[in-house]
Amino acid sequence: MSKYPAGHAASAIYEGSSGNPYLDAMPDMLSPEQFAQVIASYPSIPHGLAQMSPEARRGLLPSLASIYVPMPYQYAIYDTLYRAIAMTYHTADVVESTKAINAYYCGRATNYATQADSGSILGVPGCGKTATVRRCISTMPQVIEHVEYQGQPLFCKQILWLHVECPSDCSVKTLGFGIMAALDRAIGSKYLQSTQGLRSASASAIAVQAKILLTNHHVGLLVIDEIQNAVTTARKNRQEKPLLRYLVELTNETMTSIYFVGTPLAEELFISQEHLKRRTRGIRLAPFRPDGAYLDFLNKIWPYQYTVQMAELTTSIGNKLYDCSGGIPAYILKIFTEAQDWALLQGRSCVDEKTIQQAVELLAIKVPRTHVAGTHISDFEIGAQVPEPPPDQEEVPRQYANKRGRKAAQRDDGDLLVAYNNGVDIEVHLKEHGCLEVDYHAYPKDARGP
Repeated sequence: MSKYPAGHAASAIYEGSSGNPYLDAMPDMLSPEQFAQVIASYPSIPHGLAQMSPEARRGLLPSLASIYVPMPYQYAIYDTLYRAIAMTYHTADVVESTKAINAYYCGRATNYATQADSGSILGVPGCGKTATVRRCISTMPQVIEHVEYQGQPLFCKQILWLHVECPSDCSVKTLGFGIMAALDRAIGSKYLQSTQGLRSASASAIAVQAKILLTNHHVGLLVIDEIQNAVTTARKNRQEKPLLRYLVELTNETMTSIYFVGTPLAEELFISQEHLKRRTRGIRLAPFRPDGAYLDFLNKIWPYQYTVQMAELTTSIGNKLYDCSGGIPAYILKIFTEAQDWALLQGRSCVDEKTIQQAVELLAIKVPRTHVAGTHISDFEIGAQVPEPPPDQEEVPRQYANKRGRKAAQRDDGDLLVAYNNGVDIEVHLKEHGCLEVDYHAYPKDARGP
């Protein structure tokens, strides 16, 4: 497994001799098998379930929220974030960090040769973006403590990652406070308290302070979640440009890799300016297809039935659950849980299509008929390159397990659509079937009759 034990902080273990202590102290990258083993979460099923009352069974249903099924798309996100952290330490060593801090204080532009990675992970709500990102970064210690490197004293704390939420008010000042609060939670400092005590602290001063702290603590990755908040608030208050400018400055000047996480609504913000568009490319997640990956997910959660009897996972039930959830994992689990609760309340022995429909109506779940183009979470394969979404963000119709619409009517040979599909000349076809209008002006007047 990893060279570091599970935990929030760890003492540095150096591998290699690159001369960069932060790079040599990086945790090992997990294999797909190791990663799946670390992030998987399956609650235990009580041995005495058969003797439990309906009330006790319903009390077990909240445990279904802790189910987390490893899937290939999650490893693709882990690989992306791990490489982003590594790129930070490929571009930042002790000397460059010192130069950058001095440049911030003196107000001069930084001039180091390379910049860290940046990108975004967007997806349909309920696909598990935030949960996956949190589990990916939790496989690594957040803080690595350095004491000595290559025989020389080195007393510092290296922060591998920080996770903050985009402020709902789209404020640069609030985002700066959020970064300081995340730093305080990571290393037990009091940056937020000391900064808030300064009444004269302006938004620009707090923004500069946040940049210095990110550089000074050698932060490898900054994850900004719920980035779509910037879009919704900016539309109302027209505060889009200050936050955009600050985000671009962070990616350029801190030598810290930055990844944005949110819904496809944020794509509108990213493509509004070309320089931001280039810095925010990344994975775009769409729901399950009604295929083998979806069925494999159902097979993993299906044993967690706390009803009197276990319902068989039939094709009909699987299709019903897909059509009601739209293939979105969060909806699948929610409907599966509520259908069991409804069956227990009604005294039914197991879940069926009727209880699934009742649960959907009770929860008022209405899955959109279209969603923004992206890569379906069924389509990720370990070892395969993740395809980029199409450049235009056109909406695509959502898929259904059961085909919708009326059956095609049987058409005769004289039908225009049949002729067109068969490659027949339309004018000739109309003449043969007497459907072409006659041009009476082409005939002599005597031939036209009275």
